[in-house]
Amino acid sequence: MHAEQDPPIKSTATSLDIVETVHGLGGATLPEVVEQFEKPRSTVHDHLKTLTDTGYLVKDGRTFRVSVRFLNLGGRARAESQFFQVAEGEIRQLASDTGEHANLMIEENGRGIFLYKVKGSRSVNLDTYEGMEVDLHTTAMGKTILSEVSERRRDEILDEHGLEPVTAKTITDRDELETELDDIRERGYAIDNEERVEGVRCVAAPITTDNTVVGAVSVSAPKSRMNGERFEETIPSEVLSTANIIEVNLQHV
Repeated sequence: MHAEQDPPIKSTATSLDIVETVHGLGGATLPEVVEQFEKPRSTVHDHLKTLTDTGYLVKDGRTFRVSVRFLNLGGRARAESQFFQVAEGEIRQLASDTGEHANLMIEENGRGIFLYKVKGSRSVNLDTYEGMEVDLHTTAMGKTILSEVSERRRDEILDEHGLEPVTAKTITDRDELETELDDIRERGYAIDNEERVEGVRCVAAPITTDNTVVGAVSVSAPKSRMNGERFEETIPSEVLSTANIIEVNLQHV
């Protein structure tokens, strides 16, 4: 968490920054956390102790780790989401029909969040997980979301988060991205050609209701199985159908 303006309660922001730092490091000792902040060791220690005492961090020897308590918070927030309730079964069906990874993404604070993912019978292991945050321009789902938001909102997102590369194929040029977004709007779906994970391709479609994008759905698979007619017609048809079903069901809840 790195707000552009000073937050009203700076100590709260510091605690959240420390949680994100510990998470980003995959666990960290007090000295390792201190290195990341321009604050006295005692101040960082007090934040770590408070976070541990309240159950948001756990301590394993000298190493602090993020508690699974956050899973409780995020899990309940997802379970109460009407969007998730409507889409869950369709994502499971998509994974079953394709045999590959089926994914559901939403946008929060200018980043894409994997809200749900289901592995099909043939799916390979990927680094994605529910709750994972990614820059929107690096994924097919993220690009479909960017293609549907207003130009003003898109500028805000890209100005804040930039176009950092993840692989050699990540789009990092603003004009190239805008051309890509025009193509997505014209054909109705997006592709990710090894732009976030080498060797993996993805097809995604936006999910909209009342002319507002609420998320995106995708199928991802090794490029050896994502080629030819399957990549160009079969998977896009499956993904578009799933997005359409979710959109229709959202209108009647």
